[in-house]
Amino acid sequence: MQEGCTVNQTVRYISKKWMLLIILELYKGEHYTRRFSELRLSLDGITPKVLSERLKELEDEGIITRKVDATTFPVRSEYTLTESGLDLVGVIRDIKRWALKWKIDNLPCGEQDCKDCIL
Repeated sequence: MQEGCTVNQTVRYISKKWMLLIILELYKGEHYTRRFSELRLSLDGITPKVLSERLKELEDEGIITRKVDATTFPVRSEYTLTESGLDLVGVIRDIKRWALKWKIDNLPCGEQDCKDCIL
């Protein structure tokens, strides 16, 4: 694929392991916000190092913002989806619809919004 291809450039960062799942977990949070510790608990199998790397990449891409509260101990970091990140949730929903139509038989998943998913 050509370097200048928009799909190629976009896939470079959103196809990395955990990226879309992190976005989905932020979408589930109140005001589309979650703390680092909440994300780590909700993403079974992710290491703190990988979570930190992915959050930094998402922040660099403008998909999330980070707010640090240094007045608490330990320091509290919160991550929130930006408008761009919320728009990407629509893409995730489209992927879900495609998968439910063509690849995966999961009726309960198809009947609920990703925001309400507890799996």
